[in-house]
Amino acid sequence: MKVHQLSVFIENKAGRVSEVTEVLGEHGVNIRGFSVSDTADYGILRLVVDKPDVGRDALRQRGFTVKESEVICIRLDDEPGSLARVLKIVSDAGVNIEYIYSLVATYVVLNVGDVDAALSLLEGQPVQLVSHEEIAAV
Repeated sequence: MKVHQLSVFIENKAGRVSEVTEVLGEHGVNIRGFSVSDTADYGILRLVVDKPDVGRDALRQRGFTVKESEVICIRLDDEPGSLARVLKIVSDAGVNIEYIYSLVATYVVLNVGDVDAALSLLEGQPVQLVSHEEIAAV
C-alpha cells in the first residue's frame, strides 16, 4: 500500500508552519502526521493528511510550493525493538531510508527558540502540556 504525502517548501521564519496548518484547517483537511526539516533559510514540512488532493490544491492556491509523493506507512507493535526489526528488513536489502516520522499521534514536540517563554505563553491556554514521565508511561 502506498500513502500520499505532501511536501510544502516554506521559508524558515516565524508563522510559516502556522499558515500551512491554517489553510488546511480552513479547507477541512485533517493532518494525520507531519515532520519539519529545516536549513538556515528554508524548510520542508512533510504531511500526511486525510484529503491530499484538497490539501495540495488549497496550499497551491495560497502560493505555497507543494510536491505530492508516495510513501510507505507501517503499524508497529508498541514494544522495544519493533521499529528496529522493520528497518533492518529494508536496510539489509540495500534500500536507503531517506527519512522517517510517525503518524496519528496527538503528542507533538515543539522545538522553540525560548522554551521558558513558550511554556509561559501556553500555560492557562486550552493546551495540555505533557511531561517526560507521562510520555514514558504511554
